[in-house]
Amino acid sequence: MSPRAVRVEAPGQVQVVPMSPHTPGPGEAMVRVAWTGICGSDLEVVAGTRPAPYVRYPVVPGHEWSGTVAEVGADVDPELIGKPVVGEGFRSCLHCDACRRGDTNLCANGYAETGFTHPGAWADYLTLPARLLHTLPADADLRAAAALEPGACAAAACLRAEVRTGERVAVVGAGTLGLLITQLVAAVRPGELTVIDRRAEGEPLARRCGATHFSTEVEGSQRYDVALEAAGGVGTARLATSLVRRGGRVVLTGIPAAEPDPISPAALVLDQITLHTVFGAPGRAWTHAVRAFAAGALDPAPLVSHEFPLEQVDSALRVLREGSAVKVLLRP
Repeated sequence: MSPRAVRVEAPGQVQVVPMSPHTPGPGEAMVRVAWTGICGSDLEVVAGTRPAPYVRYPVVPGHEWSGTVAEVGADVDPELIGKPVVGEGFRSCLHCDACRRGDTNLCANGYAETGFTHPGAWADYLTLPARLLHTLPADADLRAAAALEPGACAAAACLRAEVRTGERVAVVGAGTLGLLITQLVAAVRPGELTVIDRRAEGEPLARRCGATHFSTEVEGSQRYDVALEAAGGVGTARLATSLVRRGGRVVLTGIPAAEPDPISPAALVLDQITLHTVFGAPGRAWTHAVRAFAAGALDPAPLVSHEFPLEQVDSALRVLREGSAVKVLLRP
């Protein structure tokens, strides 16, 4: 079968097309894609609702993926060939102040990301800078590893939260990101780990990921040391800030589609709440996620609810839009 890719020519125009792989140039590697994920930002690309600076049409989506290195260009270690890998999405410059301090997701020289401004992994092959690759154990489950991109975002949130053993923690949202955050928090043995989500059917999976408690409502008397928001709904950021004790810590990761309820600056100041936000994942978060995955502390496999071959991308998109899926994968 000739190599293929899913190309979004313009909003609403999705088709599977023949696409020869791009031969890796100096510093690049070509990966044979094993699995690739679909998330809400991909739905935005297809629908045309992603902000203009953060997508460039036509585009091959796919920023969540796993695969095996098939070929490398000049100046790349040939020992990489045959290795199972995942890869960072942000194609940062490495020279600006943000990059030099390690915040490669905040590169000052313009936004560039695999699957949005550069061809992604909804394809048989993906070519990208080899410096973005993270190698996995030889026996790694590549199906599970395809969700290590949201795993890296979860790791970024957890690194910000600095959860300590014995602390009481709340996670708002039981989607992919919230459940991966739950796994990473559970690994440090919190005193209590409560997942809050309006969908009661999410409880079994949340508990499987390490939650000690699950709730569809918020009890007014509950106060946590840390709250991590991973829902991106209207009011969920304000909810997260209301959950922590005075002097508590909050990490926000979601981006609401509609204007959210405002957070009170007075409440933040008077309760001396530390507020962090996360946009994507810098290299240090990827390293944390990959190591946690290799150690068994981060396992996206239970979150995979649907799988489709590449040519059934329309069905995969429809399932994700319906809202009942957790993690949907395509297999080129």
